[in-house]
Amino acid sequence: MAVYTDVAAEDLAEFLKSYDIGELLSYKGIAEGVENSNFLLHTSLGAYILTLYEKRVAEGDLPYFLSLMAHLAERGVSCPQPARNRNGEVYSRLAGRPAAIINFLEGMWPRRPNAMHCAGVGDALARMHLAGRDFPLIRKNPLSVGGWRPLFDLACARADSVQAGLSDFITRELDHLEANWPNDLPLGVIHADLFPDNVFFLGNKLSGLIDFPFACNDILAYDVAICLNAWCFEPDHSFNVTKARALLNSYGRERPLAAAEQAALPLLARGAAMRFLLTRLVDFLNVPDGALVKPKDPLEYVRKLRFQQNVAGLRDYGVTPAGCAA
Repeated sequence: MAVYTDVAAEDLAEFLKSYDIGELLSYKGIAEGVENSNFLLHTSLGAYILTLYEKRVAEGDLPYFLSLMAHLAERGVSCPQPARNRNGEVYSRLAGRPAAIINFLEGMWPRRPNAMHCAGVGDALARMHLAGRDFPLIRKNPLSVGGWRPLFDLACARADSVQAGLSDFITRELDHLEANWPNDLPLGVIHADLFPDNVFFLGNKLSGLIDFPFACNDILAYDVAICLNAWCFEPDHSFNVTKARALLNSYGRERPLAAAEQAALPLLARGAAMRFLLTRLVDFLNVPDGALVKPKDPLEYVRKLRFQQNVAGLRDYGVTPAGCAA
């Protein structure tokens, strides 16, 4: 979450007149994250999140994201629900941006995830994948392997200003990923951005998944790979096999990974590291003047990618093949 577009109080108050969520009492921008402008609203009827969709979120994709949250909630996955305005719409426009209001989810995201948090994420991710099997809408992943080279084109000229040799390192890795990316693994609805700040807990109990603007249809195990990178590294950049074991075993109890998914997981983790390296690199080099946003360090994902390049199989993640398979 972040704030790129400011919203005047009088404009917000007028916008809220079309909703039945009470009178605006206060609001503040949320500085975490890098993609959209987000505000915490307090009204006379409760707390809500206002999101103005920017950058990589196309307005035509909003029905997918917002309908998906409703679909998942109906099937027992805890996630926020969009508020409809008096015209029955789940989004409209504010400050020149598509805007939606969702209910506030109780809980906090874990600043220092532990193995119990990772187990909760594995379980919730598997349940989300199963709940999405009958979701009728389709959205291709614009940030999958076919989108990485064009994304790198936006940053390659300045990549070496971030780290010497970074441009060549990324180019070589893109060559490998494009030549070896699998095309025969199980597909379905994925979250595609399930980082710790998108998962809320009450204590060690997971209370909900948030922030779905990257959700799409893609390789299910790729979502698992994203979580391995996001949840299982320590602040000193070491990989924590205890956390990885908890995540993978918990996921496998709900949705066992097929043998082909297990074999492909290290490559998928390399691809997941590349995806976030590239988006962070582009964002790092292109922060708008005056934006209330702290760009995330792309070099974190250089280090994670180097680790994943040396993973030979599931045992390097702390599990045996039988540990997360049918």
